Amino acid sequence: MKTLLSILILGLGLCSAAIASSPPNIVLILADDMGPGEPSHAGGIIPTPTLDRMAREGMRFTDAHTTSAVCTPTRYGILTGRYNWRSRLKRSVLFRPTDKALMDPERLNLPNFLQKAGYYTACIGKWHLGADFAKAPKNPNTDKSKRDASWQVDYAKPFKNGPVDVGFDEAFFILSSLDMAPYVYLRNNQAVSLPTVNKGFPHNEYNKYQRIGAAAADFEASDCLADWASESRAYIKQRAGDKKKKPFFLYLPLTSPHTPITPGAKFKGKYPQYSWYADFMAETDWVVGQVLEQLEESGLDDNTMVIFTSDNGFAPYVKIPKMINAGYRPSGSFRGAKATIYEGGHRVPFLVRWPGKVKAGAVNPTTICTTDFFATFADLLGKKDDVLDSAAEDSFSFLPCLNGAQEPIRPFTIHHSISGVFAIRKGDWKLILNKGAGGGWGGSWETTKTTAKLVQLYNMNDDPGETKNLELEHPAVVKELVDDLAKAFRDGRTTPGEKQSNDGWPFRENGILAKFPQLKEK
Repeated sequence: MKTLLSILILGLGLCSAAIASSPPNIVLILADDMGPGEPSHAGGIIPTPTLDRMAREGMRFTDAHTTSAVCTPTRYGILTGRYNWRSRLKRSVLFRPTDKALMDPERLNLPNFLQKAGYYTACIGKWHLGADFAKAPKNPNTDKSKRDASWQVDYAKPFKNGPVDVGFDEAFFILSSLDMAPYVYLRNNQAVSLPTVNKGFPHNEYNKYQRIGAAAADFEASDCLADWASESRAYIKQRAGDKKKKPFFLYLPLTSPHTPITPGAKFKGKYPQYSWYADFMAETDWVVGQVLEQLEESGLDDNTMVIFTSDNGFAPYVKIPKMINAGYRPSGSFRGAKATIYEGGHRVPFLVRWPGKVKAGAVNPTTICTTDFFATFADLLGKKDDVLDSAAEDSFSFLPCLNGAQEPIRPFTIHHSISGVFAIRKGDWKLILNKGAGGGWGGSWETTKTTAKLVQLYNMNDDPGETKNLELEHPAVVKELVDDLAKAFRDGRTTPGEKQSNDGWPFRENGILAKFPQLKEK
């Protein structure tokens, strides 16, 4: 038996080495607020032909998760390989341009690791990890409409600790979401044009709410997806013409289908029977198609791994009554949506396409997490030993999965809601450290009633909809999962290695701490 196991391990190692013999280009496309049931191959009623093509020509992961149920923390986990709650951001997201940048330029992270491995790196799209701007000079005569936080920084000066200071060679992006000012494009470490007016963009056709703030006069939210597509195509063409033939990493975090729902002119009205949201989904799929088209035209298709996923689930505040009535189920068969600790908050679409390397039409049920990119790419490049002990503390390689393996790669996975509620998933078991509501937005979207004394325990194999709480039936399982969570807190990591420190203790729920003192800070 031991001999057979050794042969299998050796075989996986040889396969990993073979797949990495020529360093591939890597394109990581991140949708914003897309649930696991939204692509048409997963049951969505809006055609997504490009995503369907990626599923048909590559591998689809059916148990893929983000670290958090909202934007900023998930993006932090993607680029650091570290659970978001280890950072100073213990809940919610960055909202204002005056917020301190979350990324630490001194920390080894995914983009600067790839730089050191010989990659050219670029970020195009939505950053939402903050940047450190100079303060705007105070002027007592400033118009009252220009005194909010979006006007309190100096856009004429370069900023620090944005993408180019943490490992990206170049960047073209917006600071946050399209419902969070400033509304201005940023290139590298400088604003492309200065804000001169206040603007906001309506939530959607049913809700005209908008967040007003500093904007460039010519900035329109409906242009963004087309601009991300054209910038990405130009970047790919540029890299294809690189005489040094360096591989590239393109991180493409889109602004859709997050609110405001602002499809471009070519897509608005494409699905009048449904909503602007349907049009926006179609345009999102088109952007992915533009990337694949340019890779083919540039002769880079066969040596480029393209990954598509999302930063969290569907936003339940998007009103799409006609689509829901027609059978649209953005979270698929799962409970909850964006912001909550339930599956709909953090289970996401996840597709990997790499012609000739990843088997076409493959479906993999292995549990993976968006912190896992770091370890996977290091493994792919044969550079696992170059990852410092103080980096990628929660990143596990899913490279064996791309080679066809379906064995577990993670000991467990920890999830986090917008309000800081924790959950831990281990095998079939998922423990939620709260009584109900999932720590996010409920309302009409959350119709399942939960009866809980203190915590919620679900068997995800028998009950993927998280409807039957088993906390009282399986106290030993509850204790085991709490102990695992406590160890993850104390070790500062979940991967093997030296203990690391968190940026502050991550758990503060007094009711839970009274029952489980192992979660207390000592």
